[in-house]
Order: sequence, then C-alpha cells, then structure tokens
Amino acid sequence: MAVAGDKDLDIPRAEPGPAPPVPRARRRPRPRLRRRTELVVLLAPALLLFVGFVLLPIVLAAWDGMHKWTGFGSLGPFAGLHNYRLVLSDPVFRQSFVHNVIIVIASILIQLPLGLGMALLLNRRIRGRAFLRTLAFAPFVLPYATTAVMWLLLLQPGGFVDQVMKLVGLGGLVQLWLANLHLVIYTMIVVLTWQFFGFAMILMLAGLQGIPGELREAAALDGASGWQATRRITLPLLGPTIRIWLFLSVVGSLQVFDQVWIMTGGGPANASSTMVTYLVQHGFQSYEFGYGSAVAVIIFLICFIFALLYQRFVLRRDTRGALTRAVG
Repeated sequence: MAVAGDKDLDIPRAEPGPAPPVPRARRRPRPRLRRRTELVVLLAPALLLFVGFVLLPIVLAAWDGMHKWTGFGSLGPFAGLHNYRLVLSDPVFRQSFVHNVIIVIASILIQLPLGLGMALLLNRRIRGRAFLRTLAFAPFVLPYATTAVMWLLLLQPGGFVDQVMKLVGLGGLVQLWLANLHLVIYTMIVVLTWQFFGFAMILMLAGLQGIPGELREAAALDGASGWQATRRITLPLLGPTIRIWLFLSVVGSLQVFDQVWIMTGGGPANASSTMVTYLVQHGFQSYEFGYGSAVAVIIFLICFIFALLYQRFVLRRDTRGALTRAVG
C-alpha cells in the first residue's frame, strides 16, 4: 500500500561486467628434441650398417676399378677409366650381357605365365591343394649349389635325362646338353625356370588371396564367364603383384651366377657366360682385381639404372597409391 509522500528509493544496481576469460588449455610444446633423439637412436644403427656394408664397398670398388691392381699388396698405378673402357669394349663381356638379357626375356615369357597359371589353379578348392603348393614351391627353397649339382648329374651324357628320353622313344633328340654351344644357354634357362617359377607362383597366390571373392561372384551374376572375370577383374587387381615380381625377376636374372658357374663355368667357349661369371673369371681367377672391380661397378650401374627407371615409370603409381592410403 503506497503512502503519500513516499519517494521511490533509487537503489543502484550493479551492471554486469565482462565475463572473466576462460582459461585455455595450453598446448604442450612438441618434444622436438625428444623426437629427433629417438630418430637418431633408432636410425643410427641401420644407417651405419648401410653405409658400412653398401655405400662404402661401392665407393671402394669404383676406386679400385681405376687402378691396375692384382689383389696383392697396395693398389697399383692409377689408370683412370681405362679398365672400364676395356670391359665395355670386350666382346666376351658384351656376349655375357646378351646372355643375361636372354635369361631375363625367358624368365618373363616362361616363368610368369607358368607361375600365374599354377597360382590360379591352386587358388581353387581342389583335393591335395596344400601338397601341390608345397611341391611346386620346393625347388625355390633348395640351395642354388644343390640345384646345380643335381641337374649337373641329371644332364650328364648317358644320365637320367638321356635314359628317360630313350625310354619314351625320343632318343634321337638326345644332345650334349651342357656342351653344345648353341644349346647350353637354353639348358640353363630350363634349370632356372624349374627352380624359380615356384617363387612367381607363391607371389601370385599371395596377391590372389587379397582379391575379394565377392567381385567374381558379382561378375558371375552379371553373366561373365570365368575367363572374362579373370581377364577383367583378377588380372588388373593382380597388377601390383605382377609388377613387383617382374622387378625381382629382372634384377635376379641380371645377377645369375651359382647355377651357371657350377654346371658349366660359363663354357663351353663362353657360350653360357653371364656378367657375374665374367667378373669371377677375370677378377679372381686371373688376379686382375682392378679389372674385376670395374666389372662389378658396371653390373651395379646396370641394375641401379634399371631399378630407377622401373621405379619411375612402372612402380610409381603403385607407391603413390600406397602413400595416399597411408596418409588418408
């Protein structure tokens, strides 16, 4: 009830002031020093091993190749690039390089279809699949020397291979498999194919295991035949595996040594020589270590240039896709 004469009391009100700042969570400074220390500690052993066992021998071999050195005592007189010119101008080395190229082509044209076909067959649910896989892969795990001695005995004149061919009525085709100048390199290709096609098969099998079976089922529902599904789905998805095998096969074919050296020694008359057997003959047997070092450097450069070009033009999209998936 209001009383006459009363006055409204003016009570000052406190105006709301600015809200106190909310304290922000401080970002912890990145332990850059700690990360760098970890990287150094983890990478230093591997880096030291790489430098000591890869880079340093390459540099020393290149330096030794510039000297006329017999392998005894200190390095001989400096010869510059003389040894390298001699190697590249030697017809025997060029012939050995051609033999390596023939082995490369044969490995691609024979081992790839054979390994891929075996992988497609043994990827199905068939009886004895595990045993057949083991049987096909077993030659690859044999030591190279064991394989070479075994085939050397099998291919001897009057040996097991000759007897089998006579037994099946092919006695007229019997040859001196390791002594025929025009046949010996192809005999070596058969031995190499027998030992290494299982590696192609097991790689292709690993690639096939990563292809979802639903894709082939969907293609079958759409009316695609088995060959069409293989050509349109399986082979494209198997592309990265095939490209990796091609790289390993080419580099390995350029460095073939053990089987050829034990079975033929590069003969007869250099008919089966490879670049590495040429290196051993001129570097170790002839005590021309400077010349042999030049051969080793040239072989390294051939493999290195091929690896760079293959990485640049063939494997680039595969590695780019892998990096993109890893970052995403």
